[in-house]
Amino acid sequence: MNVRPEDLEARLAQALAPLYVVHGDEPLVALECGDAVRAAARRAGVEERETFVVEQHFKWDALLAANASMGLFGTRRFVDLRIPSGKPGVEGGKALEAYAADPNPDNVTLVTLPRLDKAAQGSAWFTALCERAVVVAVQPVERDALPRWIAGRLARQKQKAAPETLAFLADLCEGNLLAARQEIEKLALLLPEGALDHDAVEAAVADVARYDVFAASEAWLAGDAARAARILVSLAAGGDGPQLAIWALGEDLHALAAVEAMTREGTPLASALRNARVWGRRQHAMEKAARRLRGAALLRGLVALARVDALSKGIGRGDAWDEVLALALAIAGKSAHPVALNA
Repeated sequence: MNVRPEDLEARLAQALAPLYVVHGDEPLVALECGDAVRAAARRAGVEERETFVVEQHFKWDALLAANASMGLFGTRRFVDLRIPSGKPGVEGGKALEAYAADPNPDNVTLVTLPRLDKAAQGSAWFTALCERAVVVAVQPVERDALPRWIAGRLARQKQKAAPETLAFLADLCEGNLLAARQEIEKLALLLPEGALDHDAVEAAVADVARYDVFAASEAWLAGDAARAARILVSLAAGGDGPQLAIWALGEDLHALAAVEAMTREGTPLASALRNARVWGRRQHAMEKAARRLRGAALLRGLVALARVDALSKGIGRGDAWDEVLALALAIAGKSAHPVALNA
């Protein structure tokens, strides 16, 4: 049974299953889902807990033995299995298939996995787990959904905020839900219940945004110039060098050039993006950029990229970060001196 993270608490209140699987790449949500399962097990009288972390030379026999027996003094046991790599190997895959085929109804097992690629999700061991478990797929909170996520957190502590305040908090906390949770919990301590005053919120929180160049790449490809600029300015202000941003710009421009070459020969855009190894959230953003930037615009972008790369190595006159920002804005469709791709 597949259950959304936001519905897990209600599902646990109805009944406690013998097997749960939590997988995905949002650490806070995955942690909270695991905590919810553990808390429900404690409420149900599952007193003993055994934790297994799958590393090199892990003994899968110990896991199977834990499934086959009850805890000390006949108590129910919580089996907490964590596979950080998401790759149990051949032996582990067979053990997980055997485990899923006959879960001990007296115990509760939680299997925690990172984000799995398509091959892992189609594997026999994962399929076997999904057929018998309550499965929670944890997805990153998208930027557009972040204000709603923050509103839900505030509601838990009997607080609410106007849309502009939610947008302010989303900008501030983008990219780090763990830090966002800390700031929201801080609001419960510093401010009263009910509607929050925007100025009071602004005074209470700290800038907890943790940007990275991959978020900036997604922004400039999607045409979100303001977000791309905010992230790049944050990186520059934090003392980072421009090299990683230049690398990301190069990867995107070369991918766009490859996509254009394929579409010019008749390849459908979706197929061209896959052939260029563009998947997931980046695919939608790259598709927007591919429709926006073509031909001479891409050539001008590559020429500008060479200049920026030279500046980062001390060749030429100018500030590399300024030109990185200008090129990113141009890719986003907002031309800024000295780069204008669509001129």
